[in-house]
Amino acid sequence: MTRVLVVDDSALMRKQLVSMLEDEPEFEVEVARNGREALQQLDRFGPDVITLDINMPEMDGLTALSHIMVQRPTPVVMLSSLTERGAMATLEAMALGAVDYLPKPDGTISLSIDQVRGELLCKVRAAARARVRSTVRPAARPEPLVPRREAPGTAVTRAAVAPATGKYPFGLVVIGVSAGGPRTLEDILPRLPAYFPWPILVAQHMPVAFTGPFASRLDKQCLLRVVEVTQPTALEPGIIYIAQGGSDMYVSDRAGKLFAVMKPADRRYPWHPSVEALVESALRRCHPQKLVSVMLTGMGDDGADAMVEVHRRGGRTIAESERSAVVFGMPGALVKRGGATLTLDSGQIADQLVQWTLH
Repeated sequence: MTRVLVVDDSALMRKQLVSMLEDEPEFEVEVARNGREALQQLDRFGPDVITLDINMPEMDGLTALSHIMVQRPTPVVMLSSLTERGAMATLEAMALGAVDYLPKPDGTISLSIDQVRGELLCKVRAAARARVRSTVRPAARPEPLVPRREAPGTAVTRAAVAPATGKYPFGLVVIGVSAGGPRTLEDILPRLPAYFPWPILVAQHMPVAFTGPFASRLDKQCLLRVVEVTQPTALEPGIIYIAQGGSDMYVSDRAGKLFAVMKPADRRYPWHPSVEALVESALRRCHPQKLVSVMLTGMGDDGADAMVEVHRRGGRTIAESERSAVVFGMPGALVKRGGATLTLDSGQIADQLVQWTLH
């Protein structure tokens, strides 16, 4: 039996969420009206998973989450509105230790609730198996694993880096990630040096309202520039490209140059932005030896087949280890299918990317 604590100040929302969960015999459900009541339930009820609203009286969701992660660390799924403000609050919640989030239904609640029922059940089940990470975060941006800038007279500069051979002057790093991804990316990408020589393309499963604020948040943390791809964009070395939510990103060739282009979500792929679609398109445009694919935390197996093909053709792949992954589903699928060149903790991945691309 999985114990789920539903925390929301709306009586109607609590009723709807409880009804959906209690329809499944695997769940035992209790409720709280605000963050303060949620903290009182931690030891008495001992939840395995908490669904947590952000905006509540007496104690809001972010404050409650910070206490939960100290008092009794528990997998938390945030309920967030699909607005820029809601996105920023949700990203902060992920940084504090929440494992996933669910767009909060609004408008005609009964209709919207029916539409998200399947997603709620899926995310609560995944959260029950998730690894809750320490709430301790560095006070400042992590130091990159190589010098921030070259000392006078040293030879380690962009010009000194040997270009990739073939049609294009650089290779590509492609990253796939889902549940638990925002915090994991914030652990990895700020550690890359300002002169990182290849473009980095990221397919993070997110709704459209979230990816813009997420790119802006990452841009403030990283030495590399971080942009959201919303239109055809020429790929340049040393830039991180975040796929716009709700659609799929592809690598395209235009007049001999590589571009990232967004297309409407393809129904052949169950998750969006699709990791499978992105890696497949990158493999069509780049020689496998100029392609590094990284599979990070997430539910399901999106991208596993495409990364196995990269590995089979001689490209390099990294799967995040079960020890560090919040949810081992996606990297686990890559490992199980024999498609991982290396399996690394998240804290080792930036260093490996630097080694492969600079040397």
